[in-house]
Amino acid sequence: MTTSATAPKSELPPQVVVLFGATGDLSKRKLLSGMMHLALSDLAPRIRVVGTSLEEMSSDEFRQMALEAIDEFSSRKVSDEQWRQFAGKLSYVSQKAGPAALAEAVARAEMELGPGTRKLHYLSVPPKAALAVVEMLGAAGLVKGSRIIMEKPFGTDLASAIELNATVHETFDEDQIFRIDHFLGKEPAQNILAFRFANGLFEPIWNRNFIDHIQIDIPEKLALDGRANFYESTGAFKDMVVTHLFQVLAFMAMEPPTALEPRAIGEEKNKVFRSMKLLDPRKVVRGQYAGYLTEPGVSPDSDTDTFVALQCEIDNWRWAGVPFYLRTGKRMAEGQRIISIAFREPPKSMFPAGSGVGAHGPDHLTFDLADASKVSLSFYGKRPGPGMRLDKLSMQFAIGETERVGDVLEAYERLILDAMHGDHTLFTTAEGIERLWEVSAPLLADPPPVRQYTPGSWGPNAIHQLIAPNAWRLPFERAWRERP
Repeated sequence: MTTSATAPKSELPPQVVVLFGATGDLSKRKLLSGMMHLALSDLAPRIRVVGTSLEEMSSDEFRQMALEAIDEFSSRKVSDEQWRQFAGKLSYVSQKAGPAALAEAVARAEMELGPGTRKLHYLSVPPKAALAVVEMLGAAGLVKGSRIIMEKPFGTDLASAIELNATVHETFDEDQIFRIDHFLGKEPAQNILAFRFANGLFEPIWNRNFIDHIQIDIPEKLALDGRANFYESTGAFKDMVVTHLFQVLAFMAMEPPTALEPRAIGEEKNKVFRSMKLLDPRKVVRGQYAGYLTEPGVSPDSDTDTFVALQCEIDNWRWAGVPFYLRTGKRMAEGQRIISIAFREPPKSMFPAGSGVGAHGPDHLTFDLADASKVSLSFYGKRPGPGMRLDKLSMQFAIGETERVGDVLEAYERLILDAMHGDHTLFTTAEGIERLWEVSAPLLADPPPVRQYTPGSWGPNAIHQLIAPNAWRLPFERAWRERP
């Protein structure tokens, strides 16, 4: 089984995973179950997980918490015997016990695994706590030969990103650092690379001559989910666009890399970021759902954006003049993860008025980045029967229709495994994240006012003026077909 966009991995050395924020929401929902799957598989069977957080509890209490979290959130059911196997790989030490206690717990785990063991530190902590964790790792002597995964957002503007990178680089080298974006760990996001670079059908038309515009649309139905303290200091743009949507845009727009290996792919992504024009605040719509100001922990005069839609441009030979429309927000009508490529329409139609051609907009290639991983190509075709009437047809593919659906790794599982292997393909570089904050600077300096929108809608009405004369693809005019 391959584990990223690159070739199959070599054998994985034993790993001690130090999980900071082990009692937090992300750990309970994703990380513990993901590590369990890796530990029980042939992918990473020789691991130990040392959980740590500010809470004081015993290793047995941590194991019980992990069991309850896995029972509630894991998509995979485990037997009692499988749980016993994984529970034996778990231990816990409180951060309040200090660096020496953490070092001792890690040393015990390394002794259990034997020589050649590597260390992977996962920082599932708020951004403001990240530097304290880095300092603790340095004080505990756990830096040399280790790797560190850092959660988003990485900074809140250009100055803070530069400062954060510089401070982390005082302790860790850049090749030790893995800035995570779980969107790129999803199977369908990587399928974009396969579609683009493995098929002679698509790569020749992947440019301004054939593509009219591109939409990256990631609405969420969820509200704050108890994260007001975090969200008030970030908002939709900082939380989602810089760290997720821009990364997906890079996969869509990058030039063919010289090889499917981390350095080559990272360089092509960074070229996209360097080619992006600075954001124009006049081409940005910010929104806030009605009722946000009454959420617990939210300031009554907050202007935090819970929604953002924007137009951005890539000023290079391939994409000059092609607008990219990005949209994301909380409390919206549906939870979706859609990329839609609209192709240019033929320059002249030979079909008579009323034939139906053009009535349903341009042809689209659509990627659904949800776990079901669907792809659809829409086009006009003749309606059966007399005369020349055209309908919009589509060809669709879903990963669930393949024989290898059972091989799919969840996003965090894939990214943790890649970090264990030292594979940076799906991670963000210091240069890349700093450039994205530079691109964002005009918007952060002069943000348009937030416009109120109704929960369960698609955002403020101004989004339609933003994209005119085009139209948003969501909501879809037709549903995905389900396999009978």
